[in-house]
Amino acid sequence: MDSTLARRMLTASTEITRVALSAEDPETVLPLVVRRAAELAEADLGVVTVRSDDGRLTVEAAYGAPSATGPLADPVGTVLSSRSAAARVARSGVPVVVDDLIDDPLTAPYVPASLRVYGPFAVAPFGTRERRLGALAVYRRRGASTFNRVAVDVLTSFAAQAGLALVLAEGSTARQRIAVYQERERIARDLHDVIVQRLYAAGVQLDVLQRRVAGSLDTADADRLAETVEQIDQAIAEVRATARTLRSADPETPTQAPALDDSIRSEVQIAGELLGRPPKLEIDGDLTDVPVPVADHARAALREALSNVVRHSGARTVLVRVRRSEPGLRLQVVDDGCGIPRDVSKRGLRNLEERAAAAGGRCTLTSSPDSGTTVTWEVPLS
Repeated sequence: MDSTLARRMLTASTEITRVALSAEDPETVLPLVVRRAAELAEADLGVVTVRSDDGRLTVEAAYGAPSATGPLADPVGTVLSSRSAAARVARSGVPVVVDDLIDDPLTAPYVPASLRVYGPFAVAPFGTRERRLGALAVYRRRGASTFNRVAVDVLTSFAAQAGLALVLAEGSTARQRIAVYQERERIARDLHDVIVQRLYAAGVQLDVLQRRVAGSLDTADADRLAETVEQIDQAIAEVRATARTLRSADPETPTQAPALDDSIRSEVQIAGELLGRPPKLEIDGDLTDVPVPVADHARAALREALSNVVRHSGARTVLVRVRRSEPGLRLQVVDDGCGIPRDVSKRGLRNLEERAAAAGGRCTLTSSPDSGTTVTWEVPLS
């Protein structure tokens, strides 16, 4: 290889590496790879094919001048035969070169009509030995000189170096994504464990204050205080929605949602701190395989039920029962308080019913000043 060609290949390989490592999606670099390959091999057409998980080889990028009779059909998206030369090279890692696509039995059966204007053909493995991405092929028009050994060596070396750059770039991109989603998970956890709890405590305190001074406030001040409590509730709902969004961002490396039993214990602990005494908790059955949508509804339902206990019941004792059986999930919150006062907003109770209905279940409530309140929330799991 002469020094000029060696410098050109080094320059092209360096460019591919730089662009691949700086690109958000390494696959967007493929058009540049195929263009540089065609230029280095002095070819009229370059095509890069990529293997999918099921082994199929698909044309992902192409570069070439129009034919004498007009523009060539765009081959991008074409799925190649598993017996084509490119597919064989992608599997074996051994380059192939032929003098004429139409005449050589290795390639003749698999040449589409749009490529019959080409004759000399060479294809090299694209990627690394451990990670074979596909194949990189170059074509010259019929009647042009065939690809000599130097051209094939250049193509093979460039395909290997460009493939390595993309493999490295994919790893770098994956690590960056993991770092981003880990940070999102940390922010979501802080929102839930710190911000929401503080807002929740502030809302409860204001609600208690509202009930204590209700008779001494004029209508405007009472309405303003009630509106403030409602706004805090709305802020809590919005922060929780933001936390859920942050936690559900990555399809490849999904962040694990908090275990349902851990979430239940956390909610019970928070309620205990606000009540001044811990509720009794009974968990019967394995909650690890409860579907995520049902678990999300169950968390929110428990939170709403305990919020009502803290704000309105004046209960001395509270019992939380969670039972996972084959038919479904049952959640009960039992208190010995004063029952549900008439002037209490029914919005929270409607939320419980709506969440149960959304999961295909139901929510029932019994309440009296003498026996307290029992909320039963149950949904099917089959």
